[in-house]
Order: sequence, then structure tokens, then C-alpha cells
Amino acid sequence: MPNATPTPGKLLLSPKDHTLIMIDFQSQMAFATHSIDAVSLRNNAALVAHAAAGFGVSTILTTVAEKSFSGPMFEEITEAFPGQELLDRTSMNTWEDANVVRQVNAIGKNRLVFAGLWTSVCIVGPTLSAIDQGFEVYVITDACGDVSPEAHERAVERMMQAGARPMTSLQYLLELQRDWARSETYDLTTGIAKRFAGAYGLGIIYAKTMFGGSEGH
Repeated sequence: MPNATPTPGKLLLSPKDHTLIMIDFQSQMAFATHSIDAVSLRNNAALVAHAAAGFGVSTILTTVAEKSFSGPMFEEITEAFPGQELLDRTSMNTWEDANVVRQVNAIGKNRLVFAGLWTSVCIVGPTLSAIDQGFEVYVITDACGDVSPEAHERAVERMMQAGARPMTSLQYLLELQRDWARSETYDLTTGIAKRFAGAYGLGIIYAKTMFGGSEGH
């Protein structure tokens, strides 16, 4: 019989053990996204970006044909990483872009987390490529979107069959925090949740406003 200990499992994410890659959160890509509504997509992407920035996660931001076709990256993302370079590409598969892969290698972490548009092209491509090269891959599925629900669902299934691990945006934030007694990031976590986590964020606002509630006590 295994011996239980109060320690986190190795499959859980922590701020310093992975690189987040946010792909093609751009106007043109969002216009044709119909698997998730635009408000939810923007909130979820913003939640992920601000969580990563706040916890100091190594993050790569990449766009496709930014100036000639697809437009700027969502400002909810870029505001979380002021001054960070956006790696612009021509390739639909981010993993085929030498500048992006050079950055992955420079950071040097074998655990990667992906989010972006569209799931079936711009996320499937680098995910399957990274898995093929021995990387451990997670996909934040509600911070991804596609031209139809079926396109998104089939893409997620395909990535899971190859070994990718799905998760959600709020799960990502709370997994980075993991313990409400971590006071140094408590306000960061609840602040991001209040701003971007919908009804859960409203619940935090209510609890703190009405009776000074705190999860850590």
C-alpha cells in the first residue's frame, strides 16, 4: 500500500516549472471563432496572461501576420506583459518558426502550456510537434477557440490522444496559487479572479465586501 504524504503530485503545475505559449489572440482570428463567445474568450485569455505574469511564469507571446492580416494581439494579454516582444510568424504551426523554437530552447523547460486561436490549427500544430520531440504538454482549452464547436472538440480530442493534458483558465490560476495560506500571492490571485473570473470573482467581491471573508483563514 502506498504511503500518503502532504505533498503535491508531480503532474501539477507550479510557476517555475513550465513555459506558457500564447498564440494568435488576434482580431482576425477571433472574428471567425464560434466555439466560445468573444467575451468569455477575452476574459479567459486575460486571466491566463495575468496569472502567468503575476506568478513570474516564463511566457512566449506569438502572432501570425500581425501587421499585414491578423491584427494586434488582445490588449488584455499585452497589458500583462508590458514591453515584451511579440514573435510574429508566417507559419500556421508555431513550432515551425525558428524564432519561437529558439526562445523555447533558451528558456529551457520541458513542460509547456499552450493557449490560443484556432484550436485545430494553431494549437494542434505546436502541441503535436512538441509532444513528438519529447516535451510534456498542457492545453488551456477554454482559452482556445475555433470556427465551430466540433472543430474545437475534435482538436482537443486529438491532442489528448497524443498525450496532451487539458485544463481550464481558472484551474490554471488556482493551480499556481494552490494554497490560500501563501500570503505573498493571495491578493494577486484573488485580484485576478475578481477581475476576470466571472461569477466566482463576484463571489470573492461579495465575501470581502460584506464580511471581510478570506480563504486563508
